[in-house]
Amino acid sequence: MRVFSEEELCQITRRLLLAAGADEEEADVVSRSLVEANMYGHDSHGVMRLPFYIDRMQQGVLKQGSRLQIVNETESAIVADGGWGFGQVIARDLMERLITKADATGVASGSLRQSAHIGRLGEYAAMATDLGKIAIICANNHGAIQRVAPVGGTRPRLGTNPLCIGVPGGEEGAFILDFGTSATAEGKVRVKKIAGEQVPDGWILDSNGQPTNDPDKLYEDPPGSILPMGGLQAYKGFGLAFMIEMIASGLAGAPCAQPNAPTPLGNAAWFLVISPEKMAGSEHLMSEVRDLEAYVRSVPKADGVKEITLPGDPERKTYNERKANGIPLDAGNWNALVTLAEKLQVEV
Repeated sequence: MRVFSEEELCQITRRLLLAAGADEEEADVVSRSLVEANMYGHDSHGVMRLPFYIDRMQQGVLKQGSRLQIVNETESAIVADGGWGFGQVIARDLMERLITKADATGVASGSLRQSAHIGRLGEYAAMATDLGKIAIICANNHGAIQRVAPVGGTRPRLGTNPLCIGVPGGEEGAFILDFGTSATAEGKVRVKKIAGEQVPDGWILDSNGQPTNDPDKLYEDPPGSILPMGGLQAYKGFGLAFMIEMIASGLAGAPCAQPNAPTPLGNAAWFLVISPEKMAGSEHLMSEVRDLEAYVRSVPKADGVKEITLPGDPERKTYNERKANGIPLDAGNWNALVTLAEKLQVEV
């Protein structure tokens, strides 16, 4: 296990991106995004993604230099195309435009197609909550990377289709709920695979629909699948994924999941930004959020429970711990970066 400071890992990631051909803006934005994901404990969306990104660049699939292209725009809506550029650069651009529109109209909606992996949705929700706004974001895999089987099925049909909701005004910061609609993110299975570790019970099934702890089973031919979120009520998680699949692709002009899925390229996504000031008022929202938080946290606790956990609490706790003690990388994921650095002739 290796441990790095936030700045050390950012510098390593930035140098690798620049050596692979990314421009300065791409290297800055993407390195910060990946390392921030690690800082908040979302290692599945952190620097472990870098070898995949750079492999896509070298294949010409991820288009270095592509920027947000406006397909259609109104006072309160944007349909955008990313030209298969770096998702973090493109999604942040779209979110900034939507925040500006929400200031004027109260509500702004944006859809995005042909974007490389946009990373952690909570990053974009925080852009809105930092400015006192509410955000709702969902994404799919642009018709590819099918990982989740419907309840009772033995073959995957949908992606892990994440949903994120951010609301400002908490005592310690915004409440940001960011989760995949599956039992775990595909990236977390990949982290275990690279590390040579088993996955916990309840994460994945093999190609026969049987529970397994072997992460390699997810990637075999025929593939295994990730269980939908919800345990005994997994139809709820799959139902959310199904609705997100339609919304993300349908509003963006992207394909939904389909037979003979295309080569994995990135995401389609839908963003909604709401200005409380244009609704019942920011003061009302903030007052109600504070009162609700205090009421929920004051609940009598069961034996052995020290605190009530609300959306955003685990991420803040992990961020503070890693700010103080550094970001841990297991040997498998660190070696993957070292191997990449050797190929790019970069000192790490």
